Amino acid sequence: MDAVTLVKKAQQGDETAYLALFQQYEEMMYRIAFVYVKNQEDALDIVQEAAYRSFKSIKTLREPRYFKTWVTKITMSCSINLLQKRKKVVPLKPEQLNFFHSMDEDLPLSITLKDVLEKLDVNEKSVVLLRFYQDYTLKDIAQMLELPLGTTKTILYRALEKLRGILREEESS
Repeated sequence: MDAVTLVKKAQQGDETAYLALFQQYEEMMYRIAFVYVKNQEDALDIVQEAAYRSFKSIKTLREPRYFKTWVTKITMSCSINLLQKRKKVVPLKPEQLNFFHSMDEDLPLSITLKDVLEKLDVNEKSVVLLRFYQDYTLKDIAQMLELPLGTTKTILYRALEKLRGILREEESS
């Protein structure tokens, strides 16, 4: 059954249809959440929260064909909310810092890329993730993030320049 049909059934209260729909996008939601929070437990919690929120408010979705965009936005919102709750910083002792520095030498490139993405602010990270990891157009991203198209383009280009600069620094050191 296609997603649009499942959304329409879920909007009429069919829990089985919602479950089938959710299962189609669960992995994508997890990947988005994981990029934000960088650990499995929190990412799973975010997916669960996003599933609950989307289930409770699916009747408010006007265009069933935009379910993926809608649930992506909910997942990003849940991720950002968790990060904002977590803003309290716990200082590390010097010996703990040495432990983490010694681990960096053996990290694969994919983890390094995640670390580089962490140097972007929330808007920059959101635009880069949606553009390059989820293949959304700039127009779709602007609508999802409720930003003007020109601002979305500026954020993307600023983020790419920032990433290039960080990678150049890493190569020269």
